Amino acid sequence: MSEPVVLYEEINHIGYITLNRPEAMNSLTYESYDLLEDSVRQSKARVIVITSSGRAFCAGDDVKQILGSNAPPPKEHVERGRNTGGLTPAADALLNTNIPIIAAVNGPAVGWGMELALMADIRVASINAKFGELFVVRGLCCDVPGLGRLAQLVGREKAAELLFTGEVIDAQVAKEIGLVSRVVEHDQLMDTANEIANKIASNPPLAVQRLKEGLRRTLDPDWKETGKWAMAQISELRKTEDSKEGVKAFLEKREPVYVGR
Repeated sequence: MSEPVVLYEEINHIGYITLNRPEAMNSLTYESYDLLEDSVRQSKARVIVITSSGRAFCAGDDVKQILGSNAPPPKEHVERGRNTGGLTPAADALLNTNIPIIAAVNGPAVGWGMELALMADIRVASINAKFGELFVVRGLCCDVPGLGRLAQLVGREKAAELLFTGEVIDAQVAKEIGLVSRVVEHDQLMDTANEIANKIASNPPLAVQRLKEGLRRTLDPDWKETGKWAMAQISELRKTEDSKEGVKAFLEKREPVYVGR
């Protein structure tokens, strides 16, 4: 049998979530989203490290299954969304857990892959990492992390530039603008993430959890309200000609032509 598309293991109070579709640049399927959510909600770790197998961190949604298909999502996946008030269930789990999260970004993190990195408390990037909010070039609005976290990290003006242009930046630029805290050689990525994780895991877990809750109470917006709005916009935008053209152009490997409809 093939390995799961998301792996989870816990070692010395550190939970490791690994996206495991290297052949597809760890793009997310409905199954990936569900397993990612379950891994976070069921974790008993003191700190979680999220990384990926292969050369990419996450290329966002699987274009063929999620964006390029007219087939409805699985019923269980839809039900999960109802339980979180419309907020993407994996995002709900990540944004509301009191477990500290470290993203060890080993390669390109674009679309929802960048959203995933934004939901971490600490981002460590390999020199091979790249970041891009590509939603606009698919004719879509980003999910809540791009709205509620990106500007906190890089400032409103730079966030607007990244969101409105869909520009992809490398790890060094990400460090310069404050998107990531550290950039390391690729072979040092997990050692660096583990060093930080071990420092956190060695502290009193209840105190760490209260500190994370305090940061959320102080800095975060109403995620459910923002999530309802974002999901409504994405649903409407997916019906537009421009969104369909963005997906079609990607699959056909050509430049898109947008018409404003």
